[in-house]
Amino acid sequence: MVRSVYKAIFRFKVGMRFLKAILLIFFLLLSACKESSQIRKEPESRLFEDDLDRESLSRAIQQSLNYLTKIPPDRLVGEEPRQFTAQEVKESLLSFKELLDLWDQPEVLANEIQSRFDLYQPGGHGEGGEVLVTGYYQPIIEGSLTESPDHRFPVYQRPGDLIEVDLGNFRPQLRGEKVAGRIAGGRFVPYLSRHEIDGLGRLRGKGYEIAWVKDPVELFFLHIQGSGILQLGDDRLHHLNYAASNGRPYRSIGKVLLDNGKMEKDEISMQGLLRYLRDHPEERDTLFAQNERYIFFRFVENGPLGSLEVPLTPGRSLATDVNLPKGALAFLVTRRPLVDNSGKFVGWQPFSRFVLNQDTGIAIQGPKRADLYFGSGEKAGLAAGRMNAPGRLYFLIKKREDEGVKDVG
Repeated sequence: MVRSVYKAIFRFKVGMRFLKAILLIFFLLLSACKESSQIRKEPESRLFEDDLDRESLSRAIQQSLNYLTKIPPDRLVGEEPRQFTAQEVKESLLSFKELLDLWDQPEVLANEIQSRFDLYQPGGHGEGGEVLVTGYYQPIIEGSLTESPDHRFPVYQRPGDLIEVDLGNFRPQLRGEKVAGRIAGGRFVPYLSRHEIDGLGRLRGKGYEIAWVKDPVELFFLHIQGSGILQLGDDRLHHLNYAASNGRPYRSIGKVLLDNGKMEKDEISMQGLLRYLRDHPEERDTLFAQNERYIFFRFVENGPLGSLEVPLTPGRSLATDVNLPKGALAFLVTRRPLVDNSGKFVGWQPFSRFVLNQDTGIAIQGPKRADLYFGSGEKAGLAAGRMNAPGRLYFLIKKREDEGVKDVG
């Protein structure tokens, strides 16, 4: 009898310990969920806090309006996360522009935005709504309008035999997808690769050269950025802008070096790649050939121009996937690199601001990528070259009159 009582007490104690353990695990999980929720909501606590000036935002909005007023109002300008028309995006910008008088009253401005606009996150909600934010800029490159012993490397305009084909004309499901090529032997074939153009000189002497530069490394990075400023010997400046590409696949030489064990992940930045190419000139041409994508340029009066053919605004213009609403206003929450006067990276600083979707890029594909335009020159290049951070992106679209409930995409 006594032994039975002891056994019962023992089982009770074990049961209580088990119950306490279960309760402890439950409360730990509950606490973790709360912390996780706070982490996910933290960026939203800074919604509509803008670290730049009102004037730059107003200019950027006007550039998008300049684009939208030139196209039919019912034309689709985006298909993700839903379909958007030019009229819808235009009305959203005009409605937001009316609120700029509230710039110095951030709380009032935030309340007005929330009451007038729906927020759409590309890629979905929660952790799935996070985007990778990188940066680009406009390099200033020394060059000449004529070839010389010092300026031997050509900048080409769009070749006359380059043909771009919109596959949507043949298959509706392929709308927006394009290929580039040329006619050879009566067949449509891929256009010349980077190695064929620069290594074998297949375009040399055909009249497509519009400028020459000293440094092939600077020229390669001009291709990566897609636009730049040509500085002549007399200090005159000419804006070089994207005209076309050869349609070949883009491949990051940083990834090539990483995959081959020649650079570490934390060394991969524009500045790191520049140093590597300077230190290993014997590898330069082979590395360049790994990226078959080749860019052709044109001179423009007021550059750089994004894919909407309007001037980009430093800090405000964004490049995203072609399916996101063109010209639309968005709110970006992320962090930016801090670089000292010597160009040394010293840390990260959180920031948030309104941006305009005014550009695209071959490496910017899918709803979870965004590329922020930093401006021109060395300082912009130092920041853009280091920019690589997670963030949140919210497109602001004016609420439809028949909607009573906020629609988050």
